[in-house]
Amino acid sequence: MRLLFAGTPEVALPCLRALLDSEHEVLAVLTRPDAPAGRGRTRKPSPVAEAALDAGLEVLRPPGPRDPAFAERLSALAPECCPVVAYGGLLPESVLAVPRHGWVNLHFSLLPAWRGAAPVQRAIIAGDEVTGATTFRIVRELDAGPVFGVLTEPIRPDDTAGAVLSRLATAGAGLMLATLDGIAGGALTPVPQSADGVSIAPKVTVEDARIDWSAPAMRVDRLIRGCTPAPAAWTTFRGQRLRIGPARARSGERTLKPGEIRATKLEVLVGTATDAIVLGEVTAPGKRPLPAADWARGARPADGQRLGE
Repeated sequence: MRLLFAGTPEVALPCLRALLDSEHEVLAVLTRPDAPAGRGRTRKPSPVAEAALDAGLEVLRPPGPRDPAFAERLSALAPECCPVVAYGGLLPESVLAVPRHGWVNLHFSLLPAWRGAAPVQRAIIAGDEVTGATTFRIVRELDAGPVFGVLTEPIRPDDTAGAVLSRLATAGAGLMLATLDGIAGGALTPVPQSADGVSIAPKVTVEDARIDWSAPAMRVDRLIRGCTPAPAAWTTFRGQRLRIGPARARSGERTLKPGEIRATKLEVLVGTATDAIVLGEVTAPGKRPLPAADWARGARPADGQRLGE
């Protein structure tokens, strides 16, 4: 089929590469406009834009999918189907109607669970043991279109959102390719989503990522893993914000009050409502990430000091 691929972040790259290596024809790529990045805040193309340019593809970067110039170019390209992976914009019905086989989205959850912008992060934070990916036809309602295919992926006890997304991006590329092959061959008919089990996964904000040390250790652990690498879980120490990397619970260690720090030469423990947490990496403002014990040697927290105050 003749395709227009829509995507923006790095997680979309495995799918784009799989389509470029397939028998389908990728006519062009739709991605978000260049955005400021790095300390200098220089405008930089999205990962998908860079990969598409390297492959010699036309790159469409409209300010939004409602842009009249984009709609005109889309009609001129006349794609038969438009696969989407994390594009980052809501498509109007006038655009959805252009390709004969519609727009097919690869979403990183087992729909109808976790519709929205942050399905993997929300699944980890909620304590789900299994997630997955779903291909579906895009309709006006958010992530509610009929389903073509599904794959499942376990969430391991030490998984971060980044690790799960990486695995799903790779496996999902195969699912998308199989979906498009099935559509092209006329052998695949989408099935409406169930009305039961719907949950919403809004973007995880910086405030959402603040650690509540008065919560149980399991909840603190899930929050930290679900916010790694972005937006990054954080707390405060001596009035400054610290980013906290993946941690682990110390089963049976309950002598510390919530937020109370105990630093040794080898590790840093922090109290919660239940077991203490052993910190992993700590990033102070303007500094590089450090193992927690190295951070403590420089910060020298006093006995009884607490994070989060």
